[in-house]
Amino acid sequence: MPKPFSPRELTARVKAVLRRAANTASSDDVTTLGPITLARGSREVRVDGNEVELTQREFDLLEYLLRHTGQVVTRDELLEGVWGFVLPGQTRTVEVHVAQLRKKLGYPELIRTVRGLGYKAVRR
Repeated sequence: MPKPFSPRELTARVKAVLRRAANTASSDDVTTLGPITLARGSREVRVDGNEVELTQREFDLLEYLLRHTGQVVTRDELLEGVWGFVLPGQTRTVEVHVAQLRKKLGYPELIRTVRGLGYKAVRR
C-alpha cells in the first residue's frame, strides 16, 4: 500500500482480506442465478452448462452480487467488498467491470442498474 494512506483505507483492506479468507472456508458452495452457476471452491462459472472464463475481479464481483441477490448494492459497497477499499474521487472501475461481466455472461438483464444507487442481481 503506497504511503501516505488513511487508517480508514487500511481498515477496509484488512476487513476485505478477512472476508475473502472466510469465504474460502465454504469451498463446496454453489450459487445459481437463472442459467448462471457459480462454484466458489473451484472458482468456476458456468452459463447454460458452458464454462465462462472470468478474471479474478469479475469472479469476485459476480460472487458479491450473487451473495446479495435481490438487494441493491452501492458502488462504494462493491469497491470495498470486491476491491478492498473505497477510492476517493471519481472512478469508473465498477461500471467498466459490470459491463464486461454482463457481456461475458450473455444475460445482461440479470445484473440490473438501479439508477443513482448501484446494482442488483435479479432472478428471471
